[in-house]
Amino acid sequence: MNRIFLIGYMGSGKTTVGKKLAKSLSLSFIDLDDFIQNKYRKTIADIFAEQGEEEFRKIECRALTEVSEIEDVVISTGGGAPCFFDNMKIMNNAGVTLYIEVEPQELASRLMASKSVRPLIAGKSKEELIAFITKHLSQRERYYKSAQIIYHSEKMTTKEEIYLTVQEIEDHLKNKLQ
Repeated sequence: MNRIFLIGYMGSGKTTVGKKLAKSLSLSFIDLDDFIQNKYRKTIADIFAEQGEEEFRKIECRALTEVSEIEDVVISTGGGAPCFFDNMKIMNNAGVTLYIEVEPQELASRLMASKSVRPLIAGKSKEELIAFITKHLSQRERYYKSAQIIYHSEKMTTKEEIYLTVQEIEDHLKNKLQ
């Protein structure tokens, strides 16, 4: 039974790395946000808008509990998932947790270039975004840092950089998965 949970701030590369890591390890891949969107037939932004963050976090916790029973899988969580309820405990008990740690300036650059709609950062300038991320990270880091593995990520803009990141993460995971 292999279950790997990737956690970190939005834009840290959880989904990008997760897909490639799953393929490399011959595991399935689940993006928790996609799982929720498919189950509820609504976007995360729509769920936030219609039901609010509190209700979304309850939905997210139920979905996390559900996917944490699937075997041989890499699961990419939403950035806030580890910070609510007992979600970190659920993940740490169910498998290996890996925090992809990225500096706020790099996260801001990635998020500014992203085509995704992210409800928490919509309409912010790069300077506002860096300040927001820095503040948000200071609130979330205690949850993120309770991961079993902490991987500090640098640039991941080219296919080669992504490949090297996946290789380094695999090396970190080898000890935990054996």
